[in-house]
Amino acid sequence: MNLYDLKVQKRKGEELDLNSLKGKVSLVVNTATGCGFTPQYKAIEELYEKYHEKGLEVLDFPCDQFGHQAPGSDEEIHEFCTAKYKTQFDQLAKIEVNGENASEVFKILKAQQPTEEVKGMKNKLAMKAIQKISTTCKEKGDIVWNFTKFLVDKEGNAVKRYDPTFDPADIEEDLLKLL
Repeated sequence: MNLYDLKVQKRKGEELDLNSLKGKVSLVVNTATGCGFTPQYKAIEELYEKYHEKGLEVLDFPCDQFGHQAPGSDEEIHEFCTAKYKTQFDQLAKIEVNGENASEVFKILKAQQPTEEVKGMKNKLAMKAIQKISTTCKEKGDIVWNFTKFLVDKEGNAVKRYDPTFDPADIEEDLLKLL
């Protein structure tokens, strides 16, 4: 099973058949609007604007499992993202990424890419600090914090996982290889 075998809920309750993304490259991110990494929305939007016409989709899954940093309704989260970061990609319905209620999307992504790429010593130190405060990261491969990013190929397979500190702009080189 891969990502494109699933259906997910959109923020307004409709269903999105991820099979409709077959032939496109997806960047899947668990996000939060009140996180220190929230400014990454800017770089994610820049990637989206630059490569959407060439086949990039962004799947933005708000998640409130880490420090209650994604409060509010799905619509409030969407309004925040469009007002503050001018996002054009849509936010999906809020989900969980770890534990017994974890989304099937993230179960598959974590199984396919159980470890993340951490770039630079500064980020490695930050990740160690994050791991100490993360209370929902209990199993091997669990998501450590908000803004863990997965790059998914045109067939729906996760090919790379990036830690929360990883600058989305630095994903561009990997993205170009898949487009």
